[in-house]
Amino acid sequence: MDEHALREAVADVKAGRLGRRAFVRALAALGVTAPLALEMLSAAGVAAQPKAPAPAPARRGGGGALRLLWWQAPTLLNPHFAPGTKDSDASRVVHEPLVSIDPDGNLLPVLAAGIPSVEAGTLDRGGRWVLWRLEKNVAWHDGTPFTAADVVFNWEYAADPATAAVTHGNYRDVARMERIDDHAVKVVFKDPSPFWYRTALDQQIPAHLHRRWKGQRAREAPENLKPVGTGPYRLVEFRPGDTARYDINAKYHVANRPFFDHVDLKGGGDAVSAARAVVQTGEFDFAWNIQVEDDMLRRLERGGKGRIDFVPSGSVEFIQLNQTDPLREVDGERSSVKAPHPILTDANVAAALRLLVDRQAVHEQIYGRQGTPTGNMINMPARYRSPNTRWEFSVERAGQLLDEAGWTRGKDGIRAKGGRRLRLVYQTSTNAPRQKTQAIVKQAATRAGIELELRAITPSVFFSSDPGNQDTIGRFTADLQMFTQQMGAPDPQGFMEQFCSWEVPSKANHWSRNNHTRWRSAEFDALWNAAEREMDPVVRARHFIKMNDLVVQQVVVIPIIWRNLVQAVGARLRNVEISGWDSNLSRVAYWSRER
Repeated sequence: MDEHALREAVADVKAGRLGRRAFVRALAALGVTAPLALEMLSAAGVAAQPKAPAPAPARRGGGGALRLLWWQAPTLLNPHFAPGTKDSDASRVVHEPLVSIDPDGNLLPVLAAGIPSVEAGTLDRGGRWVLWRLEKNVAWHDGTPFTAADVVFNWEYAADPATAAVTHGNYRDVARMERIDDHAVKVVFKDPSPFWYRTALDQQIPAHLHRRWKGQRAREAPENLKPVGTGPYRLVEFRPGDTARYDINAKYHVANRPFFDHVDLKGGGDAVSAARAVVQTGEFDFAWNIQVEDDMLRRLERGGKGRIDFVPSGSVEFIQLNQTDPLREVDGERSSVKAPHPILTDANVAAALRLLVDRQAVHEQIYGRQGTPTGNMINMPARYRSPNTRWEFSVERAGQLLDEAGWTRGKDGIRAKGGRRLRLVYQTSTNAPRQKTQAIVKQAATRAGIELELRAITPSVFFSSDPGNQDTIGRFTADLQMFTQQMGAPDPQGFMEQFCSWEVPSKANHWSRNNHTRWRSAEFDALWNAAEREMDPVVRARHFIKMNDLVVQQVVVIPIIWRNLVQAVGARLRNVEISGWDSNLSRVAYWSRER
């Protein structure tokens, strides 16, 4: 779309010939995120046409208990230490960000009083700074006012390397945060920032309770398990790995919200029993992440007590290849960058593994409506999806690559080279679809002469941030591991940082960083840095496509399924809007139940 066509499209919106949503989606296909597309309309004088809100309740509360099932149980409630969705979701009931993102990629104010814009003088046209105005009637659950000092503190807290926060990368491009007054914060970036709202997506924690724990003692804070937030519910009881109980925040800053008096979140079990408890027995109101074989899901849907909800997202199920040796200990840590992997650094072995993942079988036998086979890490928005990658399943071709690299078959059919057997440990979380995916991959690998040992780890352990646990995704003490990564915004900057060199987990950072593969590439780092400050959306999209192609073609990862978010929703629940870019519970304050 050239400048003339863009101006015509804006004029069509202004004249009512083209809807705002259609305009946003058209630009999304060109790599322009919804906030930037809406900013173009704002600058052209096209007033926003917000979606009609659900009828507001006449009073707060009165809805009884909301019963939630998270079959991967949360283990802590500090969002800055949440390596997985389960902990971030459980925290989101208590903590809030400045903004959230709706299903169409639009920004929605939460603790912010509005969305910054060039027109309002709160956003620099060149992306060098943004001014956030904050709601004035917000208090923490203990009655302390929420102010700009809290926002500044969250930057100081997460950006401090000693804190070892998983959100550290969100503040990497921030030069400083300035408290303008109690209800205004200016974020100044080191370079032009097209992703200027990135820090505003982080859930806020209170400065007055966490300040004395900032740095090396941050993980010792009692508030990590007994949080105080600004959200619609306050924590009453938390049993890590089991349950969380919340009561209504009687002084919540949104009038007549929330509807429910209590929230009971039950953790553990499995996805099948979670779905059944909502759509068949009606014992629970909502269940998260229904990762169940599609045939089973269709049978469960006949239960009549609820529905299965499918939401498009940028989530991808993929296999990571450890670039370091998980068996060799160096300076007190396994999977150290000082010890390259003795097998997976062989390009032919990695390329062979990519050919041994039968994506079509995984799709047809397991996921069905829940996802699409993919060879890309970035699948959505469409403009960032690479046209250069291809996926193929071929045991024969994989065997040829291994032959070429000198891996010869032994009497038992397993290959070896230089006295080393081609044996790998392949781990994931305990979950039927994942164990079936493992089995599909193992069957093909065995035919090609690769021995795979399959390992299934309890989800609450696998996705834990406990630095003392050897079985977490961060420690990665296996050769291969598989899980889903959710893209938390319609902008790939944060999502692709998981491959940057500075994100390698280690003993020094409590294994809190996100580059689990330990892959390091100066070319990738340069592309990521260029995209971080590139304001031309077309050029920026090219950078992300090149990043995607690097990690796919060098087989740092093997993407398998581009997944929808799938959840079970009780038949009587109302106003349950799920965004593929945000937590399932981002709008829980607005949920209600038919009486």
